[in-house]
Amino acid sequence: MNAAGSCIFYVPDLVFIHDRAAALKNVQIYIGDGATVTRSFIRRRDKALIGHSPVRTQLTWCEREGVPRAIITHCGSEIVTGDEHKLSAKLRAMATERGIKVRIAYDGMKLEL
Repeated sequence: MNAAGSCIFYVPDLVFIHDRAAALKNVQIYIGDGATVTRSFIRRRDKALIGHSPVRTQLTWCEREGVPRAIITHCGSEIVTGDEHKLSAKLRAMATERGIKVRIAYDGMKLEL
């Protein structure tokens, strides 16, 4: 999606991204799946992989492809019922290690593009 000259990439229920370099090329804001922060939630159904890649993995993808900002949405119980301050600090630390800014989405959130 492009808005106001910005390229935004949104992916819920994410296992992996085919041709990630091409998909994330020129993306300024990655909006990703927050079902789990560090634990993989990927499983097989017959021959298909289904589930959710952890936020940590998605931040690494952003780092490798030069995406500077990430917003985490589609949040699972780890985020929804966890200690907001501790979890935010943990996410910021993971993002800072990768040179990325991260935020957890919330109802009514507005972004400046």
